[in-house]
Amino acid sequence: MAVTVSLVLLFGALLAFLLKVGSIKAGVCFVAVMFGFLLASTGAAGPINHAITGAAHTIGDMRP
Repeated sequence: MAVTVSLVLLFGALLAFLLKVGSIKAGVCFVAVMFGFLLASTGAAGPINHAITGAAHTIGDMRP
């Protein structure tokens, strides 16, 4: 749960920053957010979640 919330905050902040500096426009931001919401309701959500969680555990295990 903590990893999911952290990644949501990280990607949300990155998306807000890119929108602020003008690297992306509001329409692209809206499409990216909607794609994320729609992807979360498909069968791909489970494998994506497992892959991200596995990567986070791998990175966490690499710390001394």
